Amino acid sequence: MKHNILKICSGLTLIAGLISLSSCGSDFLETTPTNQVSTNSIWTSENLAERAVNGIYGHIYYEYRDNPWITLWDGYTEIMDEDVNWVSGNAPILRGSATASSGMFSTWWKRLYEGISRANDVLANISKVPDMSDEDKARYIAEAKFLRAWEYYRLNCLWQGVPVYTEPVAADEATKGRSTTEEVFSQIIQDCTDAINEPNLPDKYSSSDANWGRVTKGAAYMLRAKTYLWLERWAEAEADFKKITGLGYKLFDDYYNLFTENNEKNDEYIFEYQYMDESGLGNFMSWTFGNRCSSGYSWNNYLPNPYFVDSYQNADGSAFNIDDVIPGYSSMTPQQRIVYYLRDNMTDDEISNQTNVGADMTKYLPNGNEARIKKVYEGRDPRMAWNFILPYSTYVGGATGTEYTYTLRWPYRGYDSAKPFDLRTDTNDRYYYLWRKFVFRGREHTDQNNSPIDIPIFRYAETLIGLAEALNEQGKTEEAITYLNQVRERAGVSALNSNEHTRVTGQADLRERIRNEYGWELCGENVTYFNELRWGTWHQKKFVESNGMTEIWGTKKYTNSWQGDYCVKWAIPQSEVEKNENLKQNDGWY
Repeated sequence: MKHNILKICSGLTLIAGLISLSSCGSDFLETTPTNQVSTNSIWTSENLAERAVNGIYGHIYYEYRDNPWITLWDGYTEIMDEDVNWVSGNAPILRGSATASSGMFSTWWKRLYEGISRANDVLANISKVPDMSDEDKARYIAEAKFLRAWEYYRLNCLWQGVPVYTEPVAADEATKGRSTTEEVFSQIIQDCTDAINEPNLPDKYSSSDANWGRVTKGAAYMLRAKTYLWLERWAEAEADFKKITGLGYKLFDDYYNLFTENNEKNDEYIFEYQYMDESGLGNFMSWTFGNRCSSGYSWNNYLPNPYFVDSYQNADGSAFNIDDVIPGYSSMTPQQRIVYYLRDNMTDDEISNQTNVGADMTKYLPNGNEARIKKVYEGRDPRMAWNFILPYSTYVGGATGTEYTYTLRWPYRGYDSAKPFDLRTDTNDRYYYLWRKFVFRGREHTDQNNSPIDIPIFRYAETLIGLAEALNEQGKTEEAITYLNQVRERAGVSALNSNEHTRVTGQADLRERIRNEYGWELCGENVTYFNELRWGTWHQKKFVESNGMTEIWGTKKYTNSWQGDYCVKWAIPQSEVEKNENLKQNDGWY
């Protein structure tokens, strides 16, 4: 069904109420589309009505088609940083220059409400379709309610109180004031509950089902549970997460190969955005994660932050301390530490250049430098090497049309198709960790601009971590550990309470372990920002502890600037405030 949804979305444009269902690859705000179908005509045909439902899916899938014109949610966190060439325009809230007129606020406001408008139009009209069965109508209504709830969920997390519309409304009639945060969450819960209670909506689809990828009860339970976490209604979150554990979902055996097109139909994915290897139908996220040796010459717009990457523990659960491998490392300046990342057998000119930038060359080992730094990454949580390309690790790229095995060395030498096959980044003037997750390997695909890799939105690992959180917050710490350990065991790290390093000392200790596990397991999947807003940790993690685009050894390309505590709530777009006098701006914004 993945192909059907995308094909239909790319092949039909219709105008219905506020909706402009332009092709998936076009601006979702386009108002002069071709091949228009009138509102009245849509609801006279089952085929057209189904396309209207699929248009809601096509709209949300477009979120990962539009990069780099928007910032990925993990780019707002300590997990990764957007390249300096993009971040100032895309995410001024990180650079200390955001105002209520900044495009990031209006872009997402319009985008999320556009999805709501599409869902509302379906909900208001699909019952009219004469040649559609009652069962299909009921299922599509449940899907539309979930998709509307998913849009409201993000709106409410970001703005904490927004206008709620559950019926189609013309643009000049959208004059409601803001509902409270609790009222919006109540609407989300109601929509999810309605979907859950619909007999014609399945618990899940098998990978062989033509409807694979559509909304299920599992997705509705997941979204409702995440909403309960926001409201600190821990027992209700626990119940929903536990319900998911009985619906047939399970962890995929191979974490490293999970995020590939070959394995995207699996029982771990509860809801995902689906893509195809065709122009305008692929995800663009793979391009922004990839490197210059990736097939399609990717951009590496998003660089993993060393603060986060280095946080991965040893596989036995003990905290990693680089001074245990390289004594005195932490007391050195970032420039002095460069020496440990240098390649073996450097030339005299290379040695001179590194001396000039401040590397402590007295510690350089001409024939053992690479082996020494590689020990830093040995014996760590395997997800570290599965998610990221680490110093002197290899990556099979296909940018030249031929597969070559590249190595992330410093300083860079060579060419894409000649020895020593150094891994190349956008400029090669800095040394960063790079992404593996969602990035093409070899020549498996040729154009990262149209990556067919599906992007998971909810997967079962998050269910288990969320269940552990809900249990722990109720004081059910021992039970919580059993669910968190399922995730850890799949990852190949020691289970909690299996040795002295993993011994849980109480609720507060497990709370911190759970929060770490969210990041280590789900990095790159755009979950963390919403969690950190919920926990109240965003400022500390992004602006204090990690703060800015950083080379592996600690030098900065740029740092972020905190504007004030009011930034945890986004600004209502100034253009919306001017159009609707009933909209009250969040405090602090102008």
